[in-house]
Amino acid sequence: MIHKKKFLSGLVALAAVFFIALPVSAHVTVNPSQSTTEAWETYTVRIPVEKDVDTTKVTIKIPDNVEFKMYEPVDGWKTTTTTDDNDKVATVTWEAESEETAIKAGQYRDFTFRAQNPKEPGDIAWDAFQYYTDGSIVEWTGDSDAELPHSITSIAQSNETVDSHGHSTKTDDAADDQQEDKDAEHANEGTNINTILSIIAIVLSLAAIVITFIRKK
Repeated sequence: MIHKKKFLSGLVALAAVFFIALPVSAHVTVNPSQSTTEAWETYTVRIPVEKDVDTTKVTIKIPDNVEFKMYEPVDGWKTTTTTDDNDKVATVTWEAESEETAIKAGQYRDFTFRAQNPKEPGDIAWDAFQYYTDGSIVEWTGDSDAELPHSITSIAQSNETVDSHGHSTKTDDAADDQQEDKDAEHANEGTNINTILSIIAIVLSLAAIVITFIRKK
């Protein structure tokens, strides 16, 4: 009986830890978490509701070195943007048009947009602000080890360059690699031809020696 009580107590404690930790893991995220330099990336913002009240508005801050391009409209939600002094999009906000379209407790919603990544590799941080019907605002702006961390996308160096229309081409380095491969192929072809000519010359020389030897007889 004692062992049974201990077992049940352990289950209750484990369940308590699980449900306490559950809201902590319900972070606002921006995916993908990895991309490449200058790519026209489709980003998805996932907004989970970790309270017992609805989420009615979400604002994402666009990093300074990221170029916002366009967004996908969502039924029942109004999308607005703000710009900085250089007319660059600085924030994107999605706001529910009615109580019916708000994100309820235990639900999540995805919002997507297109943006061009920076030219230099590195990490970009997505600060997010989540608004609830009780008037509270959760600011997802901390570092990775913070209680309310912002989402991070790691940007790796790409071997392609992208124009203003999102079309990609190989970089000079890649073109140089291709040219080196072609030069190597040409060099191999030249080596093969020289080898064949050398063999022919040896055969002709041997034939001349044999003919000379026969004539002397």
